[in-house]
Amino acid sequence: MGQKRVTGRGGEDPRVTGLRTAVSRLRRELAGHPVDFPDRGIAEDELAALDAMAVSGAPETPRLRRSLLLIAGAIGSVSALAPGLRDVRNAVDLFGEPPRR
Repeated sequence: MGQKRVTGRGGEDPRVTGLRTAVSRLRRELAGHPVDFPDRGIAEDELAALDAMAVSGAPETPRLRRSLLLIAGAIGSVSALAPGLRDVRNAVDLFGEPPRR
């Protein structure tokens, strides 16, 4: 069975709103993080990609999960960013599981 698209205020899918909020928060936290680390650029690029997918209104679950994996790999060891990363993961999870191969 397909998933029914639920719309919130203004016709926007509440999952998209949640994703945009979580991505925005993590982007701000990353920008304010004082320590540079080798994969910071990857995290920034993938957060921008997630935001662009959310703005489009119809993000593809496999692409969301790929970006999440890259972000987690890039900032996974930075404990100060863990709550924001968790929020992004939870927002991506609302889009459902990718199809099994």
